[in-house]
Amino acid sequence: MSAMDLQRFSKTLGLLVVLHSAAIAKDDDGWLMKAPAEVRAIEGYPVVLPCSFTHPHHTHPSSMHVVWTLGHGRAATVLFRCTSLNNSQQCQSKINQDQRYRLEGNHRNHDISLRINSVTLKDSDRYYCRVELPGHPHISFENTLGTRLRVEAAPRILSLSAEGSETSGFKAVCHVQGSPLPDVQWIAPDGVLEGDTSFSLSQEATGRYRTSSQLLDVKPGGQYICAASNSLGKDQATLFVLPPSPERSTAKSSFSLLVLLLALALGTKLLLALGVGAWVIKRRFSSSVDQ
Repeated sequence: MSAMDLQRFSKTLGLLVVLHSAAIAKDDDGWLMKAPAEVRAIEGYPVVLPCSFTHPHHTHPSSMHVVWTLGHGRAATVLFRCTSLNNSQQCQSKINQDQRYRLEGNHRNHDISLRINSVTLKDSDRYYCRVELPGHPHISFENTLGTRLRVEAAPRILSLSAEGSETSGFKAVCHVQGSPLPDVQWIAPDGVLEGDTSFSLSQEATGRYRTSSQLLDVKPGGQYICAASNSLGKDQATLFVLPPSPERSTAKSSFSLLVLLLALALGTKLLLALGVGAWVIKRRFSSSVDQ
């Protein structure tokens, strides 16, 4: 690269930096919202999503709204909202506010961190913190990048069942939930078996944390274990495939014998009827010949 090209590149790069800085200053109006890019939590436990802010004014705004949303912009869903008026130390939320959410930080100390109690896999999403100034409907300051909450959970077997019939054959199906997505193994008394995890559950709110595995050629009278594991733990369930009961076999044999006896009885009646008919016809024919 020549000296002239290098000089042009430096000027262009400097102009881009200036434009970027100006855009940030214009958008934030001197406010700075700080929040981590990602927070990890374990299912069933509380988690705190940190968020703090600074502003260019010498005094703290006397009144403000603190808002936490799922999503960004007009499509955002408000999860938590509280209001602090006239320099109040309390940020009051509405009566119908979901009690799983509450303000963990002190908004007067520029801390608007959110606490979520008993998180579930459904809480895994991206969260945005925002400050609004009452009386200024178009003035709000938001962490535009958001914080990704990743909820992790130990494996849990949702269901284990056998499907099929004696004629078509049986298969075992195991549905599992967990994050990270669990590995599934099938275990029989004679060792580990090869299952099929190529099919999955229908997608839903927690569909990305669920997987399914099936074991083909399951034999009646066998015992099979579905074992699921990930970095947080493991879970397993046992399936007993019952053989055909003796009563059912006896009933089936009795039914077959009954059908056979009925067929013999009907056949005997049919033969008797044919014999009687033939005798009657023969007698009538003989009488007409004599006459």
